Amino acid sequence: MKNFSILLNNLILTPARNSKIKLLQDYFTNLDINTAYALSILSDRLSFQFIKASKLREIAYEKVDRELFDFSYDYVGDLAETISLIWPKSSKSKTQKLSVLIKNIQELKKNEINNKFGKILDRLSSNERWTLIKICTGGLRIGVSERLVKTALAEQYKKPLNEIEEIWHGLRFPYENLFKWLRNESKKPKINFKDLFHPMMLANPIDEEKDFKNLNPNNFQAEFKWDGIRIQLMVSQSNTYLYSRNGENISNAFPDIVNEIKGEAVIDGELLVGKNFIPSTFNDLQQRLNRKKANTELIKKYPVFIRAYDILFYKGKDLRKLSLKERRMYLEKFNKENKSKKIDLSPIISYSDWKELEKYKNNNSDILNEGVMIKSITSEYFPGRKKGFWYKWKKNPMFVDAILIYAQRGHGKRSSYYSDFTFGIWKNKEVVPIGKSYSGYTDKELQELDKFIRNNTINKFGPVREVKKKIVLEVAFDNVFPSTRHKSGVAMRFPRIHRIRWDKPITEVVSIEDFKKEFKID
Repeated sequence: MKNFSILLNNLILTPARNSKIKLLQDYFTNLDINTAYALSILSDRLSFQFIKASKLREIAYEKVDRELFDFSYDYVGDLAETISLIWPKSSKSKTQKLSVLIKNIQELKKNEINNKFGKILDRLSSNERWTLIKICTGGLRIGVSERLVKTALAEQYKKPLNEIEEIWHGLRFPYENLFKWLRNESKKPKINFKDLFHPMMLANPIDEEKDFKNLNPNNFQAEFKWDGIRIQLMVSQSNTYLYSRNGENISNAFPDIVNEIKGEAVIDGELLVGKNFIPSTFNDLQQRLNRKKANTELIKKYPVFIRAYDILFYKGKDLRKLSLKERRMYLEKFNKENKSKKIDLSPIISYSDWKELEKYKNNNSDILNEGVMIKSITSEYFPGRKKGFWYKWKKNPMFVDAILIYAQRGHGKRSSYYSDFTFGIWKNKEVVPIGKSYSGYTDKELQELDKFIRNNTINKFGPVREVKKKIVLEVAFDNVFPSTRHKSGVAMRFPRIHRIRWDKPITEVVSIEDFKKEFKID
């Protein structure tokens, strides 16, 4: 546990990608049961049923004065960090192996949590307590993706990254077959690919100034970038599965998909909400997301469908080594043979040059797409983000000036700053929230905003502060939709702070009525 705690702490303090990989490589020198648990944690495959944030608060209140804890939590802003620092020192402190510690916690029954989890924390150092709580509550926020973990393993053991990615989702804890292969003690693990998620091919953002000079439009095909969620559909005669872009099986949440589509193929596409293949807003799609199961009412109110744009397997045949142009022929063949009201094809845009394609990219007549995708017609389907094959060219962002209303402490390296900002615009004489953002600003701007918030707080709600309405933020966003969930009646897509308008008075911020009119929100 000590070594894993040191690893996580170093990863947080190390911003550079290559340096993070080196830290992971050093940790992966030994492949044992502790490494297996570390892999599960770093790839978000480990969960604890009964240990929630509310339960941890209860446990902390038994050890520390409630007011002192709440005051400390308000100041620190991170639950794991607060508990790890405020927890009383104990003479029982003793380093335990990561594997033993995790196994002991997994074996705890619900009625044992309050009594036994606190005793476990007693035996750990402050840094180990922080690590354990982060593990139990999820969301490490250490700047390490699953792909970075796979990259570190590949570089440490001189294995092709694409081969690790190919088998990754078929591996199971404690990864003995993976470890033996990495150590050259056995052949690459054989995985049953029939019902297995396959790592997705990803696109790079286009650099308009550099890339277009070197790209021939005749060698690429273009499609709209649909505003849904990326999915992978596996359909066969016996089973149908639906996976998210991270490989999570979400089949149970979308029975209207898995029970409807027939055939034998692995499809790459976008999950959208809408009727008759006319996409609705992403806000509508959110009503179906993050649910283990969907009830009849939700399915009826927010019907989903798949807009397919690629095919990996067809009737048992692996198509990934074929060109995109050839795969498209197979995709069209699948769609023709298996007509369904739940899947259609992403249309290919006809264009002669990049200037003409730009018109499609910026066309706001259909605000439900995010721009265009540009794909090499000769590209094979390989996992990850390789330069030169697939590009995304997003619409120019929209902008609005808004008033800073609330601020909340961040997480990880931002836990000492108020870095999550809620902003709004006028509705009569009241300022109503229209969005929240924790990105877009520079480190210097964050420090300036944090200072302002501390000096201009008028109310506190736990880790949230309400501030004097003095600052105008220029907010960039990709889209905006009607919403019944928000007081303003709108919901923004990917809002981020573009700049701070220190010069602009709040009286010049638009009203909600004018905002809706400008962006054509009914």
